[in-house]
Amino acid sequence: MDNATAATFKMTAYAVMENYKHGLFSVFFLLYLITLVSNVLLISVIHQNKQLHQPMNVFTCMLSLNEIYGSSALLPAIMAVLVSKTHDVTVKWCMAQVYFLHTYASGEFCILALMGYDRYIAICSPLHYYSIMSYSKTCKLIAFTGLYPFIVFTSFYSLTLQLRFCGKVMPKLYCVNMELVKNSCTNAQYISTVGLAIIPLFIVPQLVMIVFSYTHILRVCRTLPKESQANAFRTCVPHLLSLLNYTVASLFEIIQTRFNMSHVAVEARIFLSLYFVIIPPIANPVLYGLGTQTVRGCIMKLFIKNKKKLHIKCPH
Repeated sequence: MDNATAATFKMTAYAVMENYKHGLFSVFFLLYLITLVSNVLLISVIHQNKQLHQPMNVFTCMLSLNEIYGSSALLPAIMAVLVSKTHDVTVKWCMAQVYFLHTYASGEFCILALMGYDRYIAICSPLHYYSIMSYSKTCKLIAFTGLYPFIVFTSFYSLTLQLRFCGKVMPKLYCVNMELVKNSCTNAQYISTVGLAIIPLFIVPQLVMIVFSYTHILRVCRTLPKESQANAFRTCVPHLLSLLNYTVASLFEIIQTRFNMSHVAVEARIFLSLYFVIIPPIANPVLYGLGTQTVRGCIMKLFIKNKKKLHIKCPH
């Protein structure tokens, strides 16, 4: 067979949502709107206030841009397919979506690892922070962190791009690489094997950096007075919660992709599959916006007109 026999994939997971598609469309639209507004607001506040132009907040903006990237790769497509009559997507769009979502997910972990390193420098070497995290080094870290997931995944995904597809069923709300491979005209089990082999490239360097950073943070905090320990803890809380959220989301996705989940209710599988690209993009701007004192002060300054009366101002 040739590629013309599989010009589209049938997204079968949408069948169970048919009776509620208009209500679900509104929910997804609201979630997407909240994601865009909250992340754009956080980026704007950091951009407009020079006192927030520090590496930590620049990395926060980088995380927010990634949240917008991931959400935009999924939610508009879900809304479009949800209200369509056929629930079909083109093969080309499906392959593009796989690329967008996988690079979003791997990029998220890379950015979180970078933020962990930044917290390590800030807490363990506060007097040398700005000399270590210089403008030049910050730019290099941003470039490396931004390019790494795209380079690694593109190298692997080039194998999938060479496939021809005869199968026409995608049993999820969105496209994933493993399902593309299953729809191949030929036995492409080697791609799954290569995928397992390169997983360490997406996990190990980032995990080592995070463990290294927090091991040293804990060691240094043990020598600090209680007040300084509390300040260090408050600094790390948003990052730790983001990491926990990302870990839970990743486990949900990995379990669904690699194991048979047919015994789990369809509604539960749908929620678990969407968690990784819906919850973190909404939770992270809240964690880094309201959970970071200086950023929170600037947000309050933006929205509260009578600052003197309420004694709320942007910290300097």
